[in-house]
Amino acid sequence: MNAEVKPDRRLRAGIVGGGQGAFIGRVHRMAVELDGAASVVAGAMSSDPARNRASAAEWFLDRAYDSYVTMAVDEAKRADGIDFVIIATPNHLHFPVAKAFLDAGIHVVCDKPIALTVEEATALESLAAQRSLVFGLTHTYTGYPAVIEARECVRAGQVGEVRKVLVEYLQDWLMDPLESTGQKQASWRTDPKRSGESGCVADIGTHCENLLEYVTGLEIKSLCADFRTFVPGRLLDDDANILLRMNNGATGVLTCSQVACGESNGLSLRVYGSAGGLEWHQQDPNILVYKPKGQPHQRLEVGNGYMGTGAKGVTRLPSGHPEGYVEAFATLYRSIIRDIWRHRSGLPLAKDYPTAADGVRGLRFLTRAIESSRQGARWMDL
Repeated sequence: MNAEVKPDRRLRAGIVGGGQGAFIGRVHRMAVELDGAASVVAGAMSSDPARNRASAAEWFLDRAYDSYVTMAVDEAKRADGIDFVIIATPNHLHFPVAKAFLDAGIHVVCDKPIALTVEEATALESLAAQRSLVFGLTHTYTGYPAVIEARECVRAGQVGEVRKVLVEYLQDWLMDPLESTGQKQASWRTDPKRSGESGCVADIGTHCENLLEYVTGLEIKSLCADFRTFVPGRLLDDDANILLRMNNGATGVLTCSQVACGESNGLSLRVYGSAGGLEWHQQDPNILVYKPKGQPHQRLEVGNGYMGTGAKGVTRLPSGHPEGYVEAFATLYRSIIRDIWRHRSGLPLAKDYPTAADGVRGLRFLTRAIESSRQGARWMDL
């Protein structure tokens, strides 16, 4: 915590979704509790009452609710009510759940995408601003120390003017029609009613968009997208390639796939500028490769004294001790929790984490990419 913030207790969190059979719920809990600044005490973890109660019992929650609406209203009235809610539901519920808790005056941490439409996303951004509430969006990969170091390298001019960006996110878990087996994660991610108008690009392509804009400090100005669905009978995209033009004139390529055989979670970023390049791979997250012009490549490892202040500030372990996805997730929560204490203390918010504004940006990117692909890979302005 910064010196100006004086916490006097752990914050209390609630969770909507994330019950039995959900991967991301457990990750949220580990991340939010890692640094000891908050704990999950209440939840509406499933729309199925029996599964909800069983999930809450497994987590030893103080309170379990069958309805997120009831949870928002009741928790807002309690003296020991939750300080913020975690939204870990399928995409179609993000907007109504977030709105219910913002209306109740409770801070929100939401999985991406923030909503299904730009209009819904904009409404949530406006509501959070009107109520002066914290709204965090879990673009987790911006929490890695090496990614923060990459951002600082670009800001310090170490790569010069950015000319080209390559970002990819490759998986193979949907190579077969897993949704037809009733597998929970596959079922909702391939269902337009619950996932929205996109599958692969909404799920992992938006992480690529957020990561490249975060590190480079640039914005995507226009794009040309080609979505594909390789698995017969699948209703949403499972693969995409997108050409990018950035607002400084740089070009980029974004590719994402959930049918790339042999790839488990291959998120990678390469940034090339007039004076150097950067390379980072999520499956080797503690290493950032810096490629200065005309010099040998430098392998920068998290935890060493030569790293910048931003990376040092979020590194928990000495060099050589691996930090990974949960720690990156926890870094976002650390920043969000710090802002909740700022809010409680009447101090300005730092917003040094993905916010509702990033959610709006991601929905605009996704909407334009869908339109581009439907119109035969036509260039679209954001």
